[in-house]
Amino acid sequence: QVQLVESGGGLVQPGGSLRLSCAASGRTLRSYTVAWFRQAPGKEREFVATINWSGISTSYADSVKGRFTISRDNAKNTVFLQMNSLKPEDTAIYYCAASSSYGAISPADFDSWGQGAQVTVSS
Repeated sequence: QVQLVESGGGLVQPGGSLRLSCAASGRTLRSYTVAWFRQAPGKEREFVATINWSGISTSYADSVKGRFTISRDNAKNTVFLQMNSLKPEDTAIYYCAASSSYGAISPADFDSWGQGAQVTVSS
């Protein structure tokens, strides 16, 4: 397994931006599919975005499409989630996760998880 640590969360006003980082250690992230999930209080964990090992293929939940961008820097062993035009309903704990399986998209497909980063969107 690879160890993952998220950073960059915080409090932001509606319409604002944040960039989350997911730094890996222990093993190179180069060969892994990486995804971001989020979990709001009282709700199930939901898929946000995923990126394949090369960074060429990405996928987004409809709720964030056009506002969030996932990217990766394999040389720095890090994956990013740029979040723009944030809404109060984006408030959640955001988790990054890594999978060695091609096409992984369900939480059950991922065997390495970070501890989570709180994102709060409020005026």
